[in-house]
Amino acid sequence: MKQVLQMGSQTVPEIDEALLRKLLPPYKVILHNDEHNSMDHVVKALLKSVPQLKKQAAIKIMMTAHEKGKAVVTACPREIAELYQARLLSFGLTCTIERDE
Repeated sequence: MKQVLQMGSQTVPEIDEALLRKLLPPYKVILHNDEHNSMDHVVKALLKSVPQLKKQAAIKIMMTAHEKGKAVVTACPREIAELYQARLLSFGLTCTIERDE
């Protein structure tokens, strides 16, 4: 599927989503539950590490990880996933990335 975007007076070229997905395959950022960090700390770390997250989404991710052992934080190109992973790890959280099939 191709998209044409209007940005003000400029038209952005068509984007072939299948090609984009092939060139920049998405990776999932996965938060794992631990017994060392408080729920409040996890939510704050999520909000500081992944800028597009809102507080309610961060709470939901934290609760899913707490209840199910892990939760998907976001899916994005690998380099960005690695950045988010590094940020979350810097807060003492357990976080992995894996290809989103």
